[in-house]
Amino acid sequence: MKILLHVCCAPCSIYPIRLLREEGFDLMGFFYKHNIHPYTECLKRQETLEMYAETENFRVIYQDGYELEEFIRNVVFRESNRCAYCYHDRLRSTALMAKRGKFDYFTTTLLYSKFQKHEMIKEIGESLGKKIGVRFLYRDFRAGWKQGIEESKRLGMYRQQYCGCIYSEKQRFFK
Repeated sequence: MKILLHVCCAPCSIYPIRLLREEGFDLMGFFYKHNIHPYTECLKRQETLEMYAETENFRVIYQDGYELEEFIRNVVFRESNRCAYCYHDRLRSTALMAKRGKFDYFTTTLLYSKFQKHEMIKEIGESLGKKIGVRFLYRDFRAGWKQGIEESKRLGMYRQQYCGCIYSEKQRFFK
């Protein structure tokens, strides 16, 4: 079974890649970047993923362009509900890519983080899967949280300090 894994960053991909491979999936990644701010942060995350993917023989599709303005236009005046838009946008892009690539499933490394809204991600993923015609695979990857952190540190990976968007950056650093 082929699965397309939306990857938010390399550290969050460690445990999901291992687990899904152990389950026997033929796995490929998809790096979506329109929500990541600033651009230098986006580049650090992509470079870290490229290095990790090479060592793990993990193929990744890297999204073209950098449509930060579109992301901001769609979130402005809805900042308190920005995660719903962001999850939907990333999962929709992944599902469409999975359909084009004839994947059996799509899922996301967002399900690895204990800071993400799992029920919302699951609902959006399942809804998009039905609409687009590719099944969403829900896995609660949080059991590997500590293992993934330890491995990313051991590998000397760049580890970001916020989710990615300009709003989460402010939330993290502005006190």
